[in-house]
Amino acid sequence: MRMSKCFDAQDMNEKMIEKTLIADELHTAIAEEQWVLCYQPKAELTTGKVVGMEALIRWAHPSKGLISPAHFISIAEETGQICAIGEWVITQACRDILQWRSHEVQAPNVAINVSARQFQDGEFFEKLVRILANHDVSPNRISLEITESILMTNDEFIGDILKNFKKLGITLALDDFGTGYSALSYLKYFPFDYVKIDQSFVRDINTNSGDAAIAKAVISMAHSLGLRVIAEGVETDAQCEFLCNHLCDEIQGHFFSRPISAGEIENFLRADTRLPEHLLRMEKPQRTLLIVDDEPNILASIRRLLRREGYQILVANSGMEGLSILETNSVDVIISDQRMPNMTGVEFLRKAKLSHPDTVRIVLSGYTELQSITDAINEGAIYKFLTKPWDDEQLRLNIQEAFHYKEMADENRRLTFQIQATNTELAKANRQLADIVEQKQQQIKRDEISLEIVREVLQYIPLALIAIDDDNMIAFVNSAAEKIFQSAQPILGTDISHFDSTIGTSVTEFVEGEIFPLRLGNQAFSVSWRNMGAGSRSRGKLLTFTPSAAS
Repeated sequence: MRMSKCFDAQDMNEKMIEKTLIADELHTAIAEEQWVLCYQPKAELTTGKVVGMEALIRWAHPSKGLISPAHFISIAEETGQICAIGEWVITQACRDILQWRSHEVQAPNVAINVSARQFQDGEFFEKLVRILANHDVSPNRISLEITESILMTNDEFIGDILKNFKKLGITLALDDFGTGYSALSYLKYFPFDYVKIDQSFVRDINTNSGDAAIAKAVISMAHSLGLRVIAEGVETDAQCEFLCNHLCDEIQGHFFSRPISAGEIENFLRADTRLPEHLLRMEKPQRTLLIVDDEPNILASIRRLLRREGYQILVANSGMEGLSILETNSVDVIISDQRMPNMTGVEFLRKAKLSHPDTVRIVLSGYTELQSITDAINEGAIYKFLTKPWDDEQLRLNIQEAFHYKEMADENRRLTFQIQATNTELAKANRQLADIVEQKQQQIKRDEISLEIVREVLQYIPLALIAIDDDNMIAFVNSAAEKIFQSAQPILGTDISHFDSTIGTSVTEFVEGEIFPLRLGNQAFSVSWRNMGAGSRSRGKLLTFTPSAAS
């Protein structure tokens, strides 16, 4: 036990020394700008086009080479050096945007990660605005990716900053969604445009039913709030297909492109690089058939039978090999032998259903295990059971029917997507409308308060003031003016000539600002008028009555 404690203490001491060394080296790195900015493109799943990219920093250490941010960002956060690093990232991204523009390359929106320390800096908003202005970069060319940890610090303060960014035209994305505890409420209360599904849920999305369920729930929930969804860490064709089929909007990951330099991004964009057509949501995919059988002659026979049907045919000698193929390939129909070593056809197809529920699964076997096959059919693991030896024409027709069944299901999904896409746009429009209405209501409240303040101030002015509209109807009188008229009937809303016929005539005869005499009862006044509306939307005239010494 003592030995273990000794090793723990030694390990902690070594880690502290390492952190101190890195922190010291970061000072030099910041001063000498030992940084490199890479960009990882994001692709849209409807068109396959590049629709954005994320700026990713690397430390170009003079002796250690390129260092991943995983090795220094957390230390920079602890020491506060992250603010200077983050400012460099924003500045360099603007420089690169200018460079692309000068080369006539229209780059998509650039996403920049923002740390909690940067948000705690009271001048962060002003600094960002200043950097954008200095480089003549429009705010709509930038998006900010914010992790849930930032939102947990001070909801009201962060909410105000995010609203300021939105008013400026900057796009906001909630990064690493689902890894925290309160993310659902954040989508409701903060003005995000995008949600990013964390790569930890994408990695095993084809084999882990829990990860698949979480991804589908996130997509559905975000769309219901009018938000778009980006999945990060996409590395395989199968992952991309799953996300496409379940209506994810964009993907980011090595499957489409690794992070590349600013110069490489320029070539990438010029080449109009896109996702493969068979993965696009609105495209009809190539028909792909997977045949699983441990007898090579059976595999060869079926391939010969179907060689003119135009299918892409994949083959596997066992259930395990079949599952491996499914992880990296998009498959529509599966035909599996039942009697195979280590894993039966039914067992294989049950696993295939869990990871790829949209596939159409067929058992082809001469070995009859009626109970297990019947159970599999009843639970939906198997679409059909065909026997060996087969009739060539019947097998061909059954496979055609299976593809037709799959394409009908795909078409239903596409129609569902169109409906959901429309609903998403409506939800987004409703959300924007609600924001506008809220802003208008707040403005009305502010105007009402300002008006009440002005009214109260005018009431205390000893000088008599009367406001009339364009029809000479009295719209406002202060206390001093009410004493002049001393009327038992209401003054507001009454024609001013009702109290003195000469007032309306005098206003017409004398020009704005000119002082003219007026007698009301036993009192003499010097009167002038001004048009209202010079600094507001008011209409009419404001009359000022100053007591005169004349008798």
